[in-house]
Amino acid sequence: MNIIASGWVALGFLFFFYQVSKVSAVESVVAKKFATDEASLDLELSRLIHAHQINAIYTDKSQSADKVKLGQLLFFDKVLSGSKDMACATCHHPNTHSGDDLSLSIGVGGHGIGYTRVLGETRLLIPRNAPEIFNRGSPEWRSMFWDGRVEIDSHGEINSPADENLPSELLDNVVAMQAMFPVTSRQEMRGRKGDLDITGKPNTLAAMGDTDFEEIWARVMARITAIPAYVDLFAKAYPETSIDDLHFAHAANALAAFQTLSFAFEDSPWDRYLRRETNVLPTKAKEGAILFYGQAGCSSCHSGTLMTDQKYYNILVPQIGPGHRDSAGFDIGRARVTDKKEDAFAFRTPPLRNVAITGPWMHNGAYTSLKAVIEHHQNPLEMLQSYDVSQLDRSLGKTFRLNTSTILLMSQTFSPEINVVPDLDNKEMEQLIAFLEALTSPSSKDLSHLVPESVPSGLPVDH
Repeated sequence: MNIIASGWVALGFLFFFYQVSKVSAVESVVAKKFATDEASLDLELSRLIHAHQINAIYTDKSQSADKVKLGQLLFFDKVLSGSKDMACATCHHPNTHSGDDLSLSIGVGGHGIGYTRVLGETRLLIPRNAPEIFNRGSPEWRSMFWDGRVEIDSHGEINSPADENLPSELLDNVVAMQAMFPVTSRQEMRGRKGDLDITGKPNTLAAMGDTDFEEIWARVMARITAIPAYVDLFAKAYPETSIDDLHFAHAANALAAFQTLSFAFEDSPWDRYLRRETNVLPTKAKEGAILFYGQAGCSSCHSGTLMTDQKYYNILVPQIGPGHRDSAGFDIGRARVTDKKEDAFAFRTPPLRNVAITGPWMHNGAYTSLKAVIEHHQNPLEMLQSYDVSQLDRSLGKTFRLNTSTILLMSQTFSPEINVVPDLDNKEMEQLIAFLEALTSPSSKDLSHLVPESVPSGLPVDH
């Protein structure tokens, strides 16, 4: 190679290395800027977390293994229902993210689970959406149900539909208190007078009055303890209690132990971020969290570790479904518990763990996308007036009430303090949704291992 050619080669290598160094320099600047931006996000988010006193979620998982096993089988066993056609799992199935994936649940007389569930002939839909049951064992919980009809108030007093008949001294926690009542509900599990069970025999649980709580619980317990395998399971779970002294409260405690252990998830990207794993939360989710705890104002109600203040608000959610006969076909929410006019149409703030996989949303499943839920919080009255019924099943859509009298009635008790979400542009909406998606625990997505192959009664298990 001559000198001139060698020179050109040398110049070529110099030019190549110059270009590489330029690219590396640009990449370095971008990397530094990204690191700086990311650090700024973390700094602001850290400030908000401290200001709002947010901690990673925690559940006491030190449950008795024997209680959990008993609770698991009871949770899936239809022997607890009047006609032996419903289990707790029918509306809170692990394969449907601890809910049922329906706007409004289908109770006694129905068939199937999730989207395949069919309403029984002459039956009405349950007026409300089946809530997810994630992390209900967290110690901060003091109320259950959309209307809070089971709660431990600020004075430590226990309130429930059974009043003094609730054996609170036997119950472990508020989750167990909640487990006492689905078996007493005609629509959810007990059935109506004159019903036959799946074998064609009279439904003896349905024959009792609606306030005969002690008798209902006694008969359910008699059914359970008539099964030898359950006698053995209760003996292991409660070795110091004779079979004759068992109350349905002991079954409720076992159901609570199973739910507390099996539906407790603490590995969402957000919870890991709160445990100082800052790299697990995507940038867009961090930006959404800053909106959530900042200018969007979501945390004014979705506050604390549970992401709910456990208070009740009327945010003008569209009225769909059968409602309640004692409320002229409306669902007036908290007012059915307190009998106060100002509580009409108010429902408890829902928790948000795993919210992205637990739709449809709202107390009656009125919305089928998180975007629509956020938009409703921005403009409740406008969203009520322009509600799109096409997102619902056709038969359910027909139950939507949109007339001047309904709007005026609901507006009388509107909760103005929740109207805090400002108009968000598309980018901000995406950021907020990214944060809500970061509340999903990866290990909560497949819970099929919780479904037993069989139950002691021999009744079919919904898989």
